[in-house]
Amino acid sequence: MLIKPIAWLSTLTKYKMTYKLVFPDAYVRRAKKFFKKHPSLIGQYQKVLELLELNPHHPSLRLHKLSGRLSDLSSVSINMSYRIVLEMIIEGGEIILIDIGDHDHAYKER
Repeated sequence: MLIKPIAWLSTLTKYKMTYKLVFPDAYVRRAKKFFKKHPSLIGQYQKVLELLELNPHHPSLRLHKLSGRLSDLSSVSINMSYRIVLEMIIEGGEIILIDIGDHDHAYKER
């Protein structure tokens, strides 16, 4: 029996805390610009956001803390080439999206 991915993901909410994704205006501008160049990634991006809300520690997201000047931030993978940089506020259950882009762009010093 084939289960639709979205239906399967929604069953996880019964067992885990869901997180609130926060999209600051600066992130929305960057994302719009990014998707004008990479429209083929929209589907993957949407799946990443759904999983991020349900379980940011899911292995397929490859969540990891950044280092150096970005040590207050984390990153998840859209695919092997593109990342979303984010700030996780665990106590409030919020994940604030900061930037999106390829490895070099997303990890540039702020």
